[in-house]
Amino acid sequence: MSDAATGYTLAELCIVAAAEAFRHDGEILAAGSGVIPRLAASLAMKTFNPDLMITDAGAFLLGEPCPIGQRPADFHQANETWLGLSRACDTFWSRKCHTILEPSQLDRFGQANSSAQYGGLRQTGAMLAEPRGFPGLSISSPRSFFVAGHTTRAFPPGECDYVSYPGFNPARLARGHSLEDIDIRRVVTDLCVMDFGGPDNQLRLLTLHPGVTVQQVQDNTGFPIAVAGTVPATAPPTAAQLAIIAALDPHQLRATVIADNPPGEPAGQL
Repeated sequence: MSDAATGYTLAELCIVAAAEAFRHDGEILAAGSGVIPRLAASLAMKTFNPDLMITDAGAFLLGEPCPIGQRPADFHQANETWLGLSRACDTFWSRKCHTILEPSQLDRFGQANSSAQYGGLRQTGAMLAEPRGFPGLSISSPRSFFVAGHTTRAFPPGECDYVSYPGFNPARLARGHSLEDIDIRRVVTDLCVMDFGGPDNQLRLLTLHPGVTVQQVQDNTGFPIAVAGTVPATAPPTAAQLAIIAALDPHQLRATVIADNPPGEPAGQL
C-alpha cells in the first residue's frame, strides 16, 4: 500500500488519518462513534492491525467489519464471539478499549463536549448524545477525536460549554485520579491532525491536510497550539485503502460528513 491515490475526498483522507490512531494498539477493542471513526477503525483492522477487535455495535465481536448502512437481505455478519455487558465493562475499565468520538467541542485541556451544542444545554437546538458512561470510560481507556468542522466554536477559547469527557485539567479530575490517567491519542479534523503532546499537554499540530497552512489552523483554533518546526502533509490514501473504504461504505455515507464533500487535494495540486 505504498502508492498514493489521486482523486480522493477530504473525508477519505480523514478516514485514513484517523485509522492511524489504531496502528500500534494490537489486540484491543476499537470503538468508532460516527461514520468517519467507524470506517477508520474498520480500515485499521483490514490493513495494518488485524488483531484489532470490532463489534457490531451490539453484543458480538466480529471477525470481519460490517459495511455501514443498509445491507442485502442475505448478508451474514462475521460473528466471532459474544460480548456481554460484564465482558464489555471489563474491557472498558481495563484500558483495552480505544474509542474515536465526534465531540461538538474540544478545549485546550482535551476536555470534550458531546452533550450540548455551542452555548450549553439551555441553548441546545438539536439532540446530541448524553454523557452516558463516557466520563468513566474515557478516564479508563484511550480515546481519540474526529471534528468535521475545525472552527473556533468547535475549539473554544475557554472550556467546553459542557464537559462530557475529562481532559488534562487538574481542577476537574475525579477523586483518586491523576493526569497520567488521561490518554488522548489523536485529533483529526478537516484541516489537520493533532495530539496533546505539546508542552504541558498542549494541543500540538502533527500534519496539515493538502492546501492548509499553519496560520489557517491557528486562526480556527480558540487557543494557542504547539507547532514544532516544519509540519509535514497528511499522508494521502492509497488505491488499496480507497477500495477497502468503498467496500465498507457502499452507500457513500462518508460523503455526507464534511460540508459539500470537498476533494482531499485543492484543485491546484491535482
